[in-house]
Amino acid sequence: MVWIAYILVGISVYVLAYQFFKVGQGPGGQKGVVSTAVSQSLILRLSMPILRTYLLPSVQNLPIENFRKEKKRKIQSAGMIEELTPDEFFCFKLFLAISLPLMAIVYNFALNLINPLILIFIFGSLGYFFPELWLTSLIKDRQIKIRNAIPFVIDLLSLCTEAGLDFMGAIQRVVEKANQSPLIDELKTVLQELKLGTTRADALRNMAARINMPEISSIVAVLVTADQMGASISQVLKAQSDQIRSERFIRAEKEGAKAAQKILIPLIFCIVPAVFIVVLGPLIVRLIIQLFSGGFGGGETGEFF
Repeated sequence: MVWIAYILVGISVYVLAYQFFKVGQGPGGQKGVVSTAVSQSLILRLSMPILRTYLLPSVQNLPIENFRKEKKRKIQSAGMIEELTPDEFFCFKLFLAISLPLMAIVYNFALNLINPLILIFIFGSLGYFFPELWLTSLIKDRQIKIRNAIPFVIDLLSLCTEAGLDFMGAIQRVVEKANQSPLIDELKTVLQELKLGTTRADALRNMAARINMPEISSIVAVLVTADQMGASISQVLKAQSDQIRSERFIRAEKEGAKAAQKILIPLIFCIVPAVFIVVLGPLIVRLIIQLFSGGFGGGETGEFF
């Protein structure tokens, strides 16, 4: 029972931490070594002054270039490049790996439930690896929003190019008229890079690298090739829109097939036992009563029904 209580406490801590970590789209800021945007995540807002004051100066001198490259790509895919840098993310992992065991030890000292070394190992590991899970969940949520917005945005781009606008003018019009979404934010970044002198092909490739999705990479590759070959952009956009809708329909069918398989587990372990209890429960109770009252013979106590 004690371990069950620990598991339930761990689940509640995870849910609470996830709510603290939950991030929306933060305001813009200048990209640099230290991010200046204020995050909408409560725990980030509370911990950033500590991270930047005490941990960040030491972490910036560490030889962790591979870590920086990998996390920069993930932070870009999560849409947090203006809120968090790779060094700050590493400080964040260290901060949680230290603070969570300390809080657990203080709680354990008051109740004296378990060996403190076990708490250090469990909560230290949780604090160090939880930001990775959190960042991965942000990437998945953002990619889902982008995937849902792709057909609509591609259709608008196609209509604008057919109306006589060039591709960059079409992007500008879509950015002005379309509803806000992560894909629209990425197109805004493309326009900003173009104003700074980046070529159209490089700006689109940078967008594909930031989003890191097969659908966007395919669209960008086709658009860059069509631009270099002088093909009609509107026809290319139409073909891509039809292909994306077909892929979405196939993906929906796959998810439906998976749902039919996943429902078997609660059906077997939850619904079927409940049905058996309702149907056979009274019969089993009557059978037990008959067994303890002298068997199935005749008489007033031997009648089964």
